[in-house]
Amino acid sequence: MRIRGARVERQEDPGAQEQVTTMSDDLAARIQTMALWLYEASYPVAFTGAGISTESGLPDFRGPDGVWTRRDKGLPPKPMTVPWDQVNPNAGHDALVDLQKLGKIRFLISQNVDNLHLKSGFPPELLAELHGNIAMLRCEKCGNTVARSEGGQRCPCGGRLVRSVVDFGESLPQGDLMRSFEHSRKSDLFIVLGSSLVVTPAADMPKEALRAGAKLVIVNREETPFDRVAPLLFRESVGEVLPRVVKRLKRLMGYFE
Repeated sequence: MRIRGARVERQEDPGAQEQVTTMSDDLAARIQTMALWLYEASYPVAFTGAGISTESGLPDFRGPDGVWTRRDKGLPPKPMTVPWDQVNPNAGHDALVDLQKLGKIRFLISQNVDNLHLKSGFPPELLAELHGNIAMLRCEKCGNTVARSEGGQRCPCGGRLVRSVVDFGESLPQGDLMRSFEHSRKSDLFIVLGSSLVVTPAADMPKEALRAGAKLVIVNREETPFDRVAPLLFRESVGEVLPRVVKRLKRLMGYFE
């Protein structure tokens, strides 16, 4: 059974904006299905991209006004309205923390460098930040990370501390990469939140989960290469979907507010 959400249709309007049209299925039914799958799952893993942070005021990359979309049009990036260190987590980040506290997120893999998962209170030991973190420094020798506000020029091991953000062409942190593959292979439910799933090796994680027999859920406003193999698909925003899923899951687990 495939449960698909609103589909993206390209309209021939002057702004060439993508319009979202709701199809036959109902958002509440899809939310109920996702909550039920989380309830039944023994090893759910979440995977986040820039789309989870747009409701905090940060741009995505491949949306209609995303960083790469504007670049391809010859336009500069949109200016930040709030400094990076003053951007706060949104309802989507908070919902992931709720799921982790309920025992329904065993591990979180993120492509984001915005530090919002750690700001939201998600446990760092259950988080792999594949592209680094703008608020952290990484030791060139041992790979450990420390907060910029606490780090000097050297790690206790003697290695030099450098920015942790990974640019294109640079190697991903091996420890985080290995843990991400390990947990993807363990998962029985793999939830993609706000990622276009086109940047590898990060985009290889859903493949590993599918090979291991996991169900795949995608919550992303734009199309992804994995849409055709995802039995549950949302075109709504993460903030619109995930808090409602948490509320429904709590009812299934016997929590009443």
